[in-house]
Amino acid sequence: MTTWHPTDPHQDTRHPASAMLLAAGRGERMRPLTDTTPKPLLQVRGKPLMQWPLEGLARGGVRQVLVNTAWLGEQIPAFWGDAFAAPGLPPVALRYSHEGRDFGGALETAGGIVRALPHLADVFWVAAGDVYAPDFVFSALVYQRFTSQTGLAHVWLVPNPAHNPGGDFGLSAEGLALNLPQAAPQARYTFSTIAMYKRAFFEAAWCPIPSGNPEGVKAPLAAMLRAAMDQGLVSASLYEGLWVDVGTPERLAQLNE
Repeated sequence: MTTWHPTDPHQDTRHPASAMLLAAGRGERMRPLTDTTPKPLLQVRGKPLMQWPLEGLARGGVRQVLVNTAWLGEQIPAFWGDAFAAPGLPPVALRYSHEGRDFGGALETAGGIVRALPHLADVFWVAAGDVYAPDFVFSALVYQRFTSQTGLAHVWLVPNPAHNPGGDFGLSAEGLALNLPQAAPQARYTFSTIAMYKRAFFEAAWCPIPSGNPEGVKAPLAAMLRAAMDQGLVSASLYEGLWVDVGTPERLAQLNE
């Protein structure tokens, strides 16, 4: 398996991954299903849940994906190996960041991304291995456009599902994500977890954790995003296609009906 240690100076970084797939969570609300199977490997409509974003990334031209693992993390590389391939799609090379093996548990979103940072491209996609959005387009054109812009992140928002009626962020007419309080009169939408980021967002000005996160610091992402939004550095799009946070056995069962 392609594993790595971010602090190893001999590690090959000539082919950085242009996408990271988040697959380290415990899936507490999915128990007992996740007592023996990591949530990204649960079956949704005949495929492991994380296969849906992998297929989308492959269609979008992504050829290197980094996957972080923690809970039952050894099952994920054992299932996929060093590459993902599906009929009609080009192969995608996979490498793994084993947070559970290295630190005893998941590092949360920002901590996990910084851990992987030495092996990520200057601009990279992030998607969640437990979100079902089969029609989302990981557009190479949108990726290229974002690289030339001054913003640090671009996030996709979705209409609020029943389990998050208050939403997370606002969206301006100019396409900026807004850090709105819950009482704000403007509409707030739910963060889909799908986003593009620049390496600079996870460097000193915005993130105090050193690249590679050698100490295994756990850190959430929301506070960093909100601070960057306050500086007008996070753009956003509204995605209105099918999107499900497969967070409970009931939602999984509904998808598989």
